[in-house]
Amino acid sequence: MMPCMKSSTFVMVHVGQSTESQRNLEHGIETLSWGFPEEKPEYKDARPEFAVLATGASPRVQLEDWLQNTATLYLFQVRGGFYEGTAWHWPDEEAERRLKYPQRFGIEPLAKLDNVPLGPEGPLTEAGSDAIRRSGTDRGMGKLVQMPAQRLLELAGIPFDPDDPEDVPLDKSPGFTAEQVEGKKKPQRRRRGAGYISDPKKRKAIEEHAEQRATDHYEQRGWTVEKLGKPYDLRCTRGTEERHVEVKGTTGAATSVELTINEVLHARDKDNTVDLYVVSDIKVDTATDPYTASGGTVSHYPDWEPAEEDLRPRKYEYRLPGLTS
Repeated sequence: MMPCMKSSTFVMVHVGQSTESQRNLEHGIETLSWGFPEEKPEYKDARPEFAVLATGASPRVQLEDWLQNTATLYLFQVRGGFYEGTAWHWPDEEAERRLKYPQRFGIEPLAKLDNVPLGPEGPLTEAGSDAIRRSGTDRGMGKLVQMPAQRLLELAGIPFDPDDPEDVPLDKSPGFTAEQVEGKKKPQRRRRGAGYISDPKKRKAIEEHAEQRATDHYEQRGWTVEKLGKPYDLRCTRGTEERHVEVKGTTGAATSVELTINEVLHARDKDNTVDLYVVSDIKVDTATDPYTASGGTVSHYPDWEPAEEDLRPRKYEYRLPGLTS
């Protein structure tokens, strides 16, 4: 029996092994978003702290047999509560041109755990493990469960405060990318990192729409806006005031954004006043030429300075050692 530990709210999800399911899993990891076909009563006002997406074990077995299996667990921190998405986001939504997973939430990858026992010798409670099994027999719908996070965090090697395990330092968690998805029918697609949109026309439409939303926001408040692009997106002036604005856009959830080292250094420079302006859940109509972007939900962060614990390096510059003859 587990010692007494603080419980957190988890969303437990089973992801199937079909090509479509694995492609959606990769896309969800890339774009830091997950979704379900419909709203459940228990989702209303729920604020889960963590999510586990599990794959590799068949759920159509009795509980006692399920508990003898192992699975690959993708551990996430959940960002924000559930929301009703309006944009086509996953590959099959794009292909069918309809919303299939409107009930959504943001996910931040913490760790990928391989060959995890689903029984009592593993990090899950029986209720948590069974929630994954029940998700698999219910179209992958998420099941909410109260469960301590400590054993999962320990297994992942992530430091935590026993009194506040939900406060996960992003810079101390290993994270993972879509390239680490290892389904039997994994689609072979080139990856570029979290949030990357492979279609350049779609990416351009999203960026321009987000930038226009930001421009309108500041102009309506009396600012004169100059579009720069680099070293930051917008230069806003009003009398003697000056603000620099970084703008980000996505069709997914407002979870994380990619930053260059120059963007981080610029935001941390005490000589600069920097805002972050994020537009999520942007709709893109790919039937028009050029593509047409619309809508979206704004997250606005004035006087923004990214904290170290909220940053995770995705690339390193490696200095080659000197050659010896």
